[in-house]
This record gives sequence, C-alpha cells and structure tokens, in this order.
Amino acid sequence: MVVALIVICEVGFWVLLAAGLATRYLLRMPRTGAALLLCEPLLEVVLLVVTAIDLKNGADPSWKHGLAALYIGYTVGHGHRTVKWLDGHAAHRFGGAPRPVPPPRYGMARARHEGRIWLGTLLGAGVATLLLWLAILYVGDAGSTGSLESWIGTAWRAAGIHGVIAASYAIWPRRAPAPDPREPVTADRH
Repeated sequence: MVVALIVICEVGFWVLLAAGLATRYLLRMPRTGAALLLCEPLLEVVLLVVTAIDLKNGADPSWKHGLAALYIGYTVGHGHRTVKWLDGHAAHRFGGAPRPVPPPRYGMARARHEGRIWLGTLLGAGVATLLLWLAILYVGDAGSTGSLESWIGTAWRAAGIHGVIAASYAIWPRRAPAPDPREPVTADRH
C-alpha cells in the first residue's frame, strides 16, 4: 500500500504541476493555477499520515517506509526548485515572459550553482533522517527497526555522492571555450 501511494504521489505531483501551469498560463487564471501548485505539499502530508497509520496498525517497518521518508525528503529538498524551473519555462512558452536564464556552464559560477543544488540534497537527507528517527521512536521495537536505520545511511550516502560530484565542479572548473578569432567582435560580448 505504501509503495502504491508513493507512485500515486509522484504521479499526482506531475499532474498537479501540469494542471497548475496550464491553468495559470493557458487558461489565464493565475490565482487558481497558484492554488493548484500550492496543493502539491498536501501529497507529501497524505503520504506521511498513511505511512504513520500503516506503522501504527502493526506493519513491520520495512524498505517501503524508508522509501517513503526518502521520497518526502527529496520533495522537500528539490520540489520547490523543480516547480520554479518549470514555471519559468511555462511562463516563457505560454505567458510571454522572457526566456529563463540558464544555469551557468563554466567556472566557479557553475560550482556555486551545483553547490546550491547539493544544499537541497542535504536538506532532503536531513528531512528523511528526521522522519526515519521519528518512525523508529514511534515503533519503539529496536529489533524491528533495522530497515529504517539502514535508510538513514542510504540518505547520507546519496548526499555524500552528490557532494563529491558538486565539489568536482569547484576542484576542476570547466573553462569557457576560447573565442573564435575569425568571429567579429560585437559590442555586447564580454
């Protein structure tokens, strides 16, 4: 049941996102679209409540409950950035807004960008850890919470791997290509 609900929440996230953006830009109802976008966190609340009820009803803590905590953590850490990014593209495509500024591609600007994304991963791992600790305390049986404890390690391993990748952009920054000497210099070129 918990795994099915995780899938439903993920599908619901994208359906609400598409409905919110379509209502906002295609139907020209920005407030209604914003209200639909603001409903997205309710999906995670439903998942959290159902997971807690499942544990309260005597379900053995398992990988499903750990996966639910990681999913909620990921959504907290990266959901807002994802919605903002897609909103910017929808505003450009359907609302006449200017094209969103792409992330930097080179140098320390790219390293800072990757670092900010990694902070979202750290936040997600922290939220997942908090939820898993609460679930462990809630279940109370140290013998049956090993699965939940292992997910804490999984969350921090993922954050560590992402951190190494993000740090690589600062250690080995990618250089911008050299300008083509045959290309004429224009006034807006830096």
